[in-house]
Amino acid sequence: MPSMSVSLSDKMRGFIKSRVEGGDYHNESEYIRDLVRRDQERLKHEDALEAELDAAEASGISDRTLPDIMKAVKERLKANGRL
Repeated sequence: MPSMSVSLSDKMRGFIKSRVEGGDYHNESEYIRDLVRRDQERLKHEDALEAELDAAEASGISDRTLPDIMKAVKERLKANGRL
């Protein structure tokens, strides 16, 4: 696996070291890889949210009233057994 060098402040290095010493990670590299994976997941969720927002905006303005929407939500929750 190729390596990468990064510069960190003493405070950041100490924090990473404390996470490893605390038993959360086996080594510094594992911690950094976990951060990168979490960031990748966050970006994936942001992209999905943006797509949902774009689709919602493109669908136009609803002609349903708030009580109509609330009624539909309650019916859907009852049908799922969640209400």
